[in-house]
Amino acid sequence: MLPFLVFFPMISAFISYIIGKKNKRARDYFCWIATAIVFAASISIEGSYHIDGFCSLGITLQGDGIHKVLAMMTAFVWFITTVLSRDYFQKDKNRNRYYFFMLMTLGATMGVFLSADLYTTFIFFEMMSFTSYVLIMHRGTGEALYAAATYLAVAVLGGLVTLMGIFLLYHKTGTLVFYEIMEIVAQMQDKSQIYGIGILILFGFGAKAGMFLLHTWLVEVYPAAPAPATALLSCVLSKTGVYGILILSVIFLHDAKWGMMIVYFGVMTMLLGGILAVFSIDLKRTLACSSLSQIGFILVGIGMQGVLGEHNALAVDGSILHLVNHTIVKLLLFMTTGMIYFHTRDLNLNHIRGYGKQKPLLKIIFLMGALGVMGVPFWNGYISKTLIHESIVEEIALLAEAGKSITQMKIIEYLFLFAGGLTVAYMTKLFVAVFIESNGTEKKQTKYTLSEILLFMCALLPVIFGIFPHQTQEHIATISRSFVYGHAPAHTIHYFSWVNLKGAVISLSVGAIVYLFVIRKGLTKKGENGEVIYLDRWPEGWNLENQLYRPIILGVLPFLGALIARTIGSITDAIILLCQMYIFNNKSGKVVPKENLYFTVYPQGGKQIFKDNLSKSLLFLGAGFAFAMIYILI
Repeated sequence: MLPFLVFFPMISAFISYIIGKKNKRARDYFCWIATAIVFAASISIEGSYHIDGFCSLGITLQGDGIHKVLAMMTAFVWFITTVLSRDYFQKDKNRNRYYFFMLMTLGATMGVFLSADLYTTFIFFEMMSFTSYVLIMHRGTGEALYAAATYLAVAVLGGLVTLMGIFLLYHKTGTLVFYEIMEIVAQMQDKSQIYGIGILILFGFGAKAGMFLLHTWLVEVYPAAPAPATALLSCVLSKTGVYGILILSVIFLHDAKWGMMIVYFGVMTMLLGGILAVFSIDLKRTLACSSLSQIGFILVGIGMQGVLGEHNALAVDGSILHLVNHTIVKLLLFMTTGMIYFHTRDLNLNHIRGYGKQKPLLKIIFLMGALGVMGVPFWNGYISKTLIHESIVEEIALLAEAGKSITQMKIIEYLFLFAGGLTVAYMTKLFVAVFIESNGTEKKQTKYTLSEILLFMCALLPVIFGIFPHQTQEHIATISRSFVYGHAPAHTIHYFSWVNLKGAVISLSVGAIVYLFVIRKGLTKKGENGEVIYLDRWPEGWNLENQLYRPIILGVLPFLGALIARTIGSITDAIILLCQMYIFNNKSGKVVPKENLYFTVYPQGGKQIFKDNLSKSLLFLGAGFAFAMIYILI
């Protein structure tokens, strides 16, 4: 059953493409059936499976614990988005191509979540990056192509850095199986090299998750991709990066230094995403920034697992549950956004203001997702955020009991609650703008589509998970926590006691203040007819990609490379010239080595002619020796 989940969607991709050439409706139904079969199969998986001989190391799949939870989550989201894609893409071209790569991406994503070693993880992780690229550039607009190119560049660069880390890790430990690496690392006295290797591996996974400093692609890609593709990116594909970071938390099990580093990245990610979302006036971009912020919450929980060590029960459950809860609510929010875009062809809050005022079903669906991501009590996000927050509080208590400083963790707690308040503020802004305010042209909803009915059924999940956490979310946590060697909390958690409600109340209060005094007072103005106009006050030049990464990668690094190459070429050519003058003698009949006027390339007849010369050969020989020595020394 495990290889079936990986390879059946890939085979179905080719079948759907052939069917689509003959009958598009039959193709749609076939994709529905294929994803439904994958979902049904994911419920019954268990055990492990190994394919010998694949690139010498083989592929190993695991079907229990968190692997099963993530597989079921992936299959469920894929089935829902596939059904909803029929209405969304009914006027689009290249739908056959979209469905083909959508199913290929499903198989690759399953391979990532079912992987039992880093080798298997990496193979399917890279496959997923390339197949999902086509989903992003589906529309073929300039914005989509630019965003897809950025996504691919980050994926390739992150993959290469991660691959380097995996090579070094295998050289250091002799294995790529998660738990075997963990046991070897635990016995090491000096972990300095392993930390460096871990950071290399973290680079690729962090980039996919949208972790701070590697997040720039996310706020470009999510708005540019079609809504079903954006839902897959936010709900599932970004979680493959989180899964990779969870793997690292297994390798560095109960390592406080590694955990605190992840906490720092998580805090910066959740704050940045929240601030960007508050300033954004585009519905889809705001939700993209929200996804960035919620990934930060999950990273804080993962980091606290290492910080707390043996006392990490709350952090383990909180991070895993927030991963699942974020998937559910973002499915609702992004697919609702897709419906709005399908009818309006616009997502600017000033243009779609009041669109959902007379559409009660759409309003309820969006509201359920909004309340879930805000962490309002009796909705699913409240449970997972409370667990993560209480893990921070637990660490503060442990530090105080040991007589150590609690200042740092107190600051982290305040920033956590403040980021939760930002979530309340920007989600309130979206709901009020689209479903409460009026633009005078609202049309009353007269009929309900299959997409809306299906989403409404999904919208019940946040409430069910929030009201009955012991019967639902705790069951998911119980299945999943063994992956990171978590254990059950020492006592029953009373989620709705004042001690636990206090954090949510603080975040809701902060959110109300930010919405009333920052968004309504500073980021809006009254129009001529008294309507609210949302202002885009985020400085245009504040963009890490355009201000830092692109200039360095496309400008500074090529310049430095050319400078080094020219310098080395000049030195070797000077040596050759001296040899000609004092060693080689034309009159004595000795051979004079060939040389070019320019290093490796020179113009001839208006064309760039490449020829070999001694300086180029010496350069490559020296570079080869240098890289070999660096590898041996490391």
